[in-house]
Amino acid sequence: MATNATARRPQWVWECAEWPQFTWAAERISAALGRARRAQGEILAVAQILDDKSSLATQLEVLTREGLTTSAIEGEKLDPQALRSSIARRLGLPTAGLPHPSRSVDGLVEVLLDATQHYRDPLTLKRLNGWQAALFPTGRSGLHEIRVGKLRGRAPMQIVSGPIGRERIHYVAPPHDQLNIEMRTFLHWFNHPPDALDGLLRAGLAHAWFEIIHPFEDGNGRVGRAVLDMALAQDEHRSTRFYSMSGRFMDVRDEYYTALENASSGNLDVTGWLVWFLEQVEAAAGINGSVLETVVEKARFWMQHASDQLNARQLKALNRMLDAGRNGFEGGMTNKKYASLTRASPATAQRDLSDLVGKRCLTLIGSGRATHYELATGVPPR
Repeated sequence: MATNATARRPQWVWECAEWPQFTWAAERISAALGRARRAQGEILAVAQILDDKSSLATQLEVLTREGLTTSAIEGEKLDPQALRSSIARRLGLPTAGLPHPSRSVDGLVEVLLDATQHYRDPLTLKRLNGWQAALFPTGRSGLHEIRVGKLRGRAPMQIVSGPIGRERIHYVAPPHDQLNIEMRTFLHWFNHPPDALDGLLRAGLAHAWFEIIHPFEDGNGRVGRAVLDMALAQDEHRSTRFYSMSGRFMDVRDEYYTALENASSGNLDVTGWLVWFLEQVEAAAGINGSVLETVVEKARFWMQHASDQLNARQLKALNRMLDAGRNGFEGGMTNKKYASLTRASPATAQRDLSDLVGKRCLTLIGSGRATHYELATGVPPR
């Protein structure tokens, strides 16, 4: 006769007796780690040739993508131009013609920049609370009032999907009473990681661990991805970002949620999560390499034409073509497109375009109705 009830198997990873002693199979990770390191090294090597102006332009592009996508993952759509305005102002870049950003956009940018520009500073609970508060300057998430700048309250923290009455519980976070010890343990590990732990593995573990704790009422995803960016900056020993992990996560959002859900359930073996994460680092560095190359080509173009006297219309059109890349401006520039883009008359558009051809900024292609203009320098495909 049984005298004790069968012990319940842990449903969530934090219920395991050995929590938070994560384990992984190094032999299953090594190939993915090598590929991620190679991609990371290649993009950082390209970044070495950037001058200060080009480096700032690259940061603007990558941070804009990071801000847009870390918000989009949570279903929030930001105004790209307002986000660009906030980032440009903090980087000391021109903001003429850009809209004034909202307090919440400014708050997000403050978080992104603090995580990377001050990566040498310790990560503390006060700092994390400040990041979360910056995301919600009104104290509300949508129409709902939330706790800001402090850990969540006693209400259970669950990640749920589906219609009312048929909800599916994807995850239940540690209860409120455990949060202080959970955060102390996490922060001590983050600030004093094991010497032998690879920096990319540490970054992947830090992100998953933070999301498992889920310490705030809202903003856990965005704060957790800022923690990831900080860990990557520490690994690379540089405050500038040249690839966007949030951008990659957004591209494979369903996979991202599934990978985190799997890491949060069952046992402490995170081999699957780490392999998946390293594959995303490899993909992110490769994807954003094209962004970096485009910025380099753009800088080279303007160095070649630094002495050309160009009007505001011409500058606007050329920048639009350079931003689009070689294959991004479909059909090339035409008289009609130029007139529409710059609000010029057809006659003025024709004069401007002819002048750009004469200055070897553009090349005239075709004749008659097929006439169009392309950049006169190589620009990488997008």
